[in-house]
Amino acid sequence: MRDPYQVLGVGKGATQADVKKAFRKLAKQHHPDQNPKDPKAKEKFAEINAAYEIVGDEKKRAQFDRGEIDAEGKPRHPGFEGFGAGAGPGGFGTGGFRRGGGPGGEHFEFNFGGGRGFEAADIFADLFSGGRGAGRAGFGGGARQARETGGDVALEAAITLETAIHGGKARVLTPNGRTLEVNVPAGIEEGKVIRLRGQGQPGAGGGPAGDALVTVRFEKHGLFRIDGRDLRLDLPIALYEAVLGAKVEAPTLSGKVELNLPPHSNSGRTLRLRGKGLPAIGGKPAGDLLVTLRIVLPEGAQTELEELARKMRADSPYNPRNELAK
Repeated sequence: MRDPYQVLGVGKGATQADVKKAFRKLAKQHHPDQNPKDPKAKEKFAEINAAYEIVGDEKKRAQFDRGEIDAEGKPRHPGFEGFGAGAGPGGFGTGGFRRGGGPGGEHFEFNFGGGRGFEAADIFADLFSGGRGAGRAGFGGGARQARETGGDVALEAAITLETAIHGGKARVLTPNGRTLEVNVPAGIEEGKVIRLRGQGQPGAGGGPAGDALVTVRFEKHGLFRIDGRDLRLDLPIALYEAVLGAKVEAPTLSGKVELNLPPHSNSGRTLRLRGKGLPAIGGKPAGDLLVTLRIVLPEGAQTELEELARKMRADSPYNPRNELAK
């Protein structure tokens, strides 16, 4: 995989907040659901998530910066980054080996910066055992390999407002291409995180897998806007309803209700319908529905209305913008 900093488009000096912001922007832009016709969207999305697993985790980021793990999160064995550059007399990078011994024989000693030598048998035993520690405990995994919990994976789930209200299921795509099903509780708020235990990165040394942290995002609704636990609605009304007052129907999540408009209601006036927002959950009360009135003039030529407007302008002029001049 490419350098995770390059994948996310951030520098090594970026703050964790900047990294998170860059990740969210790219994840939203390249999510497969947003790019159904792009065959490479899934691959790009997986690369972005994999990069965030490294740079978005402070511990792994520090390990990567120190060269202890690679861009895929795999550990690097010191001294095996390559032969040549930075090598000692034996050409083994940071450690290398040296050759010595007395007359009639030669002795080879491998040194990897740890302060003691290793025999060749140690290295080959470890390599041929798949890194399971058949050699001495001081090299590779060996007896010193600890059980470590795998890293967490940051995901996002886009849900409908109806799912947020009544609860339901959502599906999210993991960086390795798996699809996870998320149980969404009724009344959940946007931005809340649902933890799926054991669905993150696999652990090391037989350790447990990490978790998937799923952040809930709401899809845009055709009528309602979410404001905390309240909902907002723009309600069109006729001019005569605003002037004379009226009883009009207003949609809510649980069906239509009758709303009393007071006479002389200005456009922009907001009426509150208590308990018609997001439902109560976890000790939090139900939200309200905030209905903002929007006066809509009739379409086409309205001779009587125009005559009334001219008469009002001549006989009873007023400036509704006086408050703006203060």
